[in-house]
Amino acid sequence: MALSTPNKHIAFLLSPEFAMLAFGSAIEPYRAANITSGKTLYRWTFLTDDGEPTEAGNGLIVTPDKRPSSTDKYDRVFVCGGVNSQRYRPEYSMRWLQQQALAGTPIGGISTGAWTLAHAGLLTGKRCTIHWQSLDAFKEAFPDIKADPSVYVIENNRYTCCGGTGALDLMVHLIAEDYGDELVTDVCTWLFHDRIRVSTDVQGVAQHTALARKSPKLAAAFRVMATHIEDRLTPGEISASIGVSQRQLERLFQRHLQCTPQQKYMDLRLQHARRLLLETSLPILDISIAAGFTSQSHFTKCYREKFRRTPRSERVGPRLNQ
Repeated sequence: MALSTPNKHIAFLLSPEFAMLAFGSAIEPYRAANITSGKTLYRWTFLTDDGEPTEAGNGLIVTPDKRPSSTDKYDRVFVCGGVNSQRYRPEYSMRWLQQQALAGTPIGGISTGAWTLAHAGLLTGKRCTIHWQSLDAFKEAFPDIKADPSVYVIENNRYTCCGGTGALDLMVHLIAEDYGDELVTDVCTWLFHDRIRVSTDVQGVAQHTALARKSPKLAAAFRVMATHIEDRLTPGEISASIGVSQRQLERLFQRHLQCTPQQKYMDLRLQHARRLLLETSLPILDISIAAGFTSQSHFTKCYREKFRRTPRSERVGPRLNQ
């Protein structure tokens, strides 16, 4: 596409405690496109629900340009999610997003911004992604939305990304759609971004890569455990699924992680439960079942041993950070 095409106007709707790294990763590619092309290809507007300054998750105060307005016309709108976006339901902004969607404006969610889009009914029946810490809770809250751990997802006029530098990969993809690969090469060179991830890449690669360096079988066992939380498997079933004996499996975990497979599996299940406690309003009994426990009392006992607090008290404690 020719660089003489009229510039594109991007809106960023900032949620309270929005993720600053994801926000920066989203806007900097557009700035780099302007710098490297020598043209104003993109301009942007910062919005908050009430038009007042808002605080990012790292404490930085950002003053918006304005609040959303029904007269606004943008080429794309992105909701920048924050720490507690699952509880943030700005009625005014959600109505505005619905209006934008009806007008055909492409709308996206950055980091945990997918919560706001889902609350507004803009992701129903669609595929999307969200920051990995929110993924389990999001799936429980919206079973009719196809959420997965991709770095970013584009489906029709909906764009979602996992946050962090995943926002950069999404924006680079969109810049390529707008103005072509040559500009993207210049943008990535400017940003020292030497590997552009694609939508089929998944979150959590670093953790699995570290395990795979220690042992491919160990990484495979970890993946099996992580995908069988509620319907938990026995050590024999895990070892059989990766093609080793149960004794070999136990030796792998002791050698590389200094724990048993059962201990690691319990840790994964309890971390899963903690995310559901912090990010959903599901009853504790339902969460215990979702974490693979057949008894709520056993769940509470195990949870207290790991986190030094009960599941009930966890809900009034500190929240997870995105």
